[in-house]
Amino acid sequence: MTQRPAPRLPQLPWEGPAAGTDAPAVRDVRRELSYRGLEQESAAVAEQLRALGVGDGDVIAVMLPNSIELLVALLGAWRVGAAVTPLNPTFTAREARYQLADSGARLLIGPEIAGTGIARLGPDDLLREPREDIGDGHVDPRRIALIVYTSGSTGQPKGVLLDHRNLEAMAAQMAGHFHLTADDHALLVLPLFHVNSICVTFLAPLRVGAQITVLERFAPASFVDAVRRHRPTYFSAVPAIFAHLSVLPPEVEFDASSLRFAVCGAAPASAALLARCEERFGIVIAEGYGLTEATCASACNPLDGPRKPGTVGPALPGQTIRIIDAEGGEVPTGDRGEIIVSGPTVMRGYLGRPDATAEVVRDGWLHTGDIGVLDADGYLSVVDRIKDMIIRGGENIYPKEIEAFLALHPAVVEAAVVGRPDARLGEVPVAQVVVSPDAGAITADDLLAHCATGLTKIKIPVALDIVEALPRNPVGKIDKPALRRALLTHA
Repeated sequence: MTQRPAPRLPQLPWEGPAAGTDAPAVRDVRRELSYRGLEQESAAVAEQLRALGVGDGDVIAVMLPNSIELLVALLGAWRVGAAVTPLNPTFTAREARYQLADSGARLLIGPEIAGTGIARLGPDDLLREPREDIGDGHVDPRRIALIVYTSGSTGQPKGVLLDHRNLEAMAAQMAGHFHLTADDHALLVLPLFHVNSICVTFLAPLRVGAQITVLERFAPASFVDAVRRHRPTYFSAVPAIFAHLSVLPPEVEFDASSLRFAVCGAAPASAALLARCEERFGIVIAEGYGLTEATCASACNPLDGPRKPGTVGPALPGQTIRIIDAEGGEVPTGDRGEIIVSGPTVMRGYLGRPDATAEVVRDGWLHTGDIGVLDADGYLSVVDRIKDMIIRGGENIYPKEIEAFLALHPAVVEAAVVGRPDARLGEVPVAQVVVSPDAGAITADDLLAHCATGLTKIKIPVALDIVEALPRNPVGKIDKPALRRALLTHA
């Protein structure tokens, strides 16, 4: 009997529709590569890794800013059957040592980190031309591809294990949902140590033979210039980026005419913020929802169907979303409960933490820890994190509801609400708010008065501070644990 070949992985450039061609694949501020060039450079790095003894089942770490070299390192490692754990390039040595040790990385591509004892290659050490026949580069879909570390809002960060089947499913769902073709052009702006950037603006476009322009980091001026010069058709961003864009001075010319759409994810965004950006720049913004543990996205508003502001859309094809109560029973449509997800994008588990894995993945369902509501059309609204819910005198308060109402005020760019310990009530809501530079003499009392027009008394923050910026964790989410710690420090 002839053995059937294992499934191919079209998100890898040498297995996709543009394999071996001169079609543009990727560029950064220094250089650009065709699909043939990207395949050759990844094969050269794979050859280099093999010579260093890296092979099936090994882990390498990559600690580089967004660049072609980072993408080539990912692909080269995958070609030899190794997994990659991407590190935030702004990590301190302590943070980097933790991830290197916990992941079991045997080689680091990046800067020298004292006290690790593992081999290292700098970005300039990577080979660009293979010396041997590069072969077909077949990768076993069952191999672990990525070990992505959660932000560690509770305890030490955990390594999320994602295999190539997870990535293939996610790339296919993203490409299908956004109708990507070879004519598309992704502007990659989010950091590549996060699954959003890897899946939505790297693997999904590769899967259809599209091209990618890589920005090292987001800055309003360089972003606007990149859109003008490179004419991308889409980008994926976090709410903080849309907040920056929403307050660009009127004299800044942002030619967004090449953009078909933008994606907003990784953290909740207010409907008011997205509406301001859509109106000003004339682009469609599709808000989605997901977790690293589900590879990237599980729900997203459609481009060609009803988009419901304030929701994150229906489940992506191939995934299922349910809302359950504390006992695990499914709640009626329109009721709140915990969001759980199933499908081919659910992680393999947490590295070395079987108990933590069993706690969140039960019978194939990922228990997200988020509170949500499904409407009659299957559109999901994310109410809050279970651990972020404020219980004031026995009443449940959802910070996201207060944040969304604050965002309706024309002066508000973004807001964060957390619970402050209270001896009598248990917890009370407090807010930090960023306002537009042209907001004038807006005061905290003005914003509290705005809250009083649409929120019940127990939901109105007992304190509100206007701040220049909100603290953020490495993947761009508002760092609510840091806000809570600050409250305790100043209590």
